[in-house]
Amino acid sequence: MAGSKYLDQRVGVFVDVQNLYYSARSLYNARVNFANVLSEAVGERKLVRAIAYVIRASIPEEKNFFTALEKSGYEVKSKDLQIFPGGAKKGDWDVGLTMDMVQMMSKLDVIIIASGDGDYEDAVRYLKANGTRVEAIAFGRSTSAKLREVVDDFIDIDLTPRKFLMPLRR
Repeated sequence: MAGSKYLDQRVGVFVDVQNLYYSARSLYNARVNFANVLSEAVGERKLVRAIAYVIRASIPEEKNFFTALEKSGYEVKSKDLQIFPGGAKKGDWDVGLTMDMVQMMSKLDVIIIASGDGDYEDAVRYLKANGTRVEAIAFGRSTSAKLREVVDDFIDIDLTPRKFLMPLRR
């Protein structure tokens, strides 16, 4: 993707934090360095907006984590974890993240999804059909094959995990 012809591209980065967080935990027993994810995704292009979508679980360390995301250049959008009668838990931003991408696509040349979730496949198809380049950055081993097929470019974190991961705090 490096090359001067791409430097004037306006880029928006949309991060499904839970997707990357749980992939890093299960594959590497590590934490994601979200600052490096942003830097690698954008490269030398013009960052217009970077949004990290998080689920609040009311645990003490999440405030520091959300602050660290903001210091890394992200706008943080959060919603509470839903707990249903019987104990089932649900928390995802798929629809909200998709709506933000669609609403902002006219102001962006490139949309980058930081997620391996195949649920974004239809959104990617829509964005591309409307003239927006769509890229993804995620852990290749846990990324939907269909998502990888439809994006214009894919950065596989598994190829250089040291660049994107940090040890878990003890």
